[in-house]
Amino acid sequence: MNVTPLVDVVLVLLIIFMVITPMMVKQLSVNVPKKDDKTDIKKDQGDNKDSEPQVILRVRDDGNAYLNKTHIPDNTLALKLKRVFAARSDQTLFFDADDNLAFGRAMEVLDLARGIGLKTIAVLPDKVE
Repeated sequence: MNVTPLVDVVLVLLIIFMVITPMMVKQLSVNVPKKDDKTDIKKDQGDNKDSEPQVILRVRDDGNAYLNKTHIPDNTLALKLKRVFAARSDQTLFFDADDNLAFGRAMEVLDLARGIGLKTIAVLPDKVE
């Protein structure tokens, strides 16, 4: 039995999978800051009186999105974010989602935010008051 055609087919398939595999990987870069126990948070916030207020996008348990405590419907969320960040020098959006929120809903809102071109989206690990 001649095995040469079988080896040729396997090598072609191997090359195809080697080329396609890197294209299938979706990545999201995450930068996690190191914990610094020496820094006083209240002192740091007091120094930033002249800076612009932070933009916080929060999604509650019921699925409603809030931009700095103002309810924003999904159909106008992208436009509102684009307008807010057009006038800002700091292009950082802080994202907070309630613990009981469905993961899919949180990703929908994050996709809307990334769709307007925001590069820096900081996910808040703790509850925002």
